[in-house]
Amino acid sequence: MLSAATTRLTSASARPLARMFATQTAASLAGPETRMTTLPNGLRVCTENNGSETASVGVWIDTGSRYETEETNGVAHFLEHVSFKGTHKRTGPSLELEIENMGGHLNAYTAREQTAFYARVFKKNVPQVMELLSDLLLNSKYEDRHIESERSVIQRELESIEADKIEYLNDLLHSAAYQCHPLGMTILGSSENINSISREDIQNYVKNNYTASRMVVVGAGGVDHDELVKISADVFAGLPDVVDTKPALVKPRIIGSEIRVRNDEMPYTYVGLAHEGVSHTSPDYFPMMIAQSILGSWDRNIAGGANVSSRLARRFAVDELVSSFAAFNICYQDTGLFGLQMVTDNKLRLDDLLYSAQYEMVRLCLDITPEEVERAKKQYLTSVMNGLDSNSLIAEDIGRSVLSFGRRLPPAELVARVSSVTVQDVRNACMERIYNRDPVLVGIGAIEGLPEYNRVERATAWLRY
Repeated sequence: MLSAATTRLTSASARPLARMFATQTAASLAGPETRMTTLPNGLRVCTENNGSETASVGVWIDTGSRYETEETNGVAHFLEHVSFKGTHKRTGPSLELEIENMGGHLNAYTAREQTAFYARVFKKNVPQVMELLSDLLLNSKYEDRHIESERSVIQRELESIEADKIEYLNDLLHSAAYQCHPLGMTILGSSENINSISREDIQNYVKNNYTASRMVVVGAGGVDHDELVKISADVFAGLPDVVDTKPALVKPRIIGSEIRVRNDEMPYTYVGLAHEGVSHTSPDYFPMMIAQSILGSWDRNIAGGANVSSRLARRFAVDELVSSFAAFNICYQDTGLFGLQMVTDNKLRLDDLLYSAQYEMVRLCLDITPEEVERAKKQYLTSVMNGLDSNSLIAEDIGRSVLSFGRRLPPAELVARVSSVTVQDVRNACMERIYNRDPVLVGIGAIEGLPEYNRVERATAWLRY
């Protein structure tokens, strides 16, 4: 009776605590407005001017390895490399020198659904670097000699990713989950594709995917919105404005399966466990983010262990089951992956490791407490806000948000949405995706003791008699 009364009291007290936290946070987050203008050709220009002396500007593009075929897999990443080798106006060395003379930094990345080219410069150099970025995107030469020289560079990058077992684990989780679908392909492509991608492949990819309606120009820091709109209209005037180049996406079907890569000589064993997650626009987006925070992360080299808030981390630490672990919640336009990445040198207790991991994942569906949810909400909001403490991170957030949601969520709205998530919201979201659902399992290393798939599948539900 005392226990029940205590639970009711704690649950009731958690609600005003959440409201207080949301109010205080929203008040403290009043800051620069994110403005967006759409040009006649469909190009969107988004800015956040905080008055600083530096600026981060770039172009985020709604394309990536998902828009490749099995034959051209890797072309988006290859394009990123050769774009910096020279345009019709600039050679590769002169491009680098121009950026260095500004005191700036130029970079790019390719993901499964998004690509970005961006720069950090002094605010006075924004017009110059915008012209440079447009030159890269519209006028790169993609010369055969540069394509040939980059093959060995990308091959070495592929080898380094395969040597990074966490990256390799992530790629294998995608391969197992998204079989016969572009999301299951790697971003770099296979070694065979790297050796066969041609200038024609790159030009066709640019023609089909680098169009105005799929691009967002972003500026953060000392950036005047109206000025950036004017500059973008000028330097991107030659950008194709075709609005129907984006192919209709086929939603993948998550397949319960496993991949095992056994190597008994490896000092550590890497285990990945995943279920179907949610898309960027799913109503369960924030509940699943909170679920990820509840599971948490932990590393043996960092203080904490038995005293951290994550119950899974405490189980792993006390029983010495892992060296490190991290929950993940990867979201795409129409699907996602939710799960755990675990690293251990205790290869004789892989059975216990998976039991503990699945116990806590199933508990998300049935038995999480209001206190856990409130704590996870605060931890999630803190991590998001900490990720917005520089112009580069703000620009990244704007670009990814506009491509994913169509707009950037103001911090106050983000706080309100997260604060409104309830215990039942998290339970329902996890019940739909985890409870009695076929998992994806990947093991790398000394995995002789890893339970067979049928046992792992059965552990996704608790049987009550």
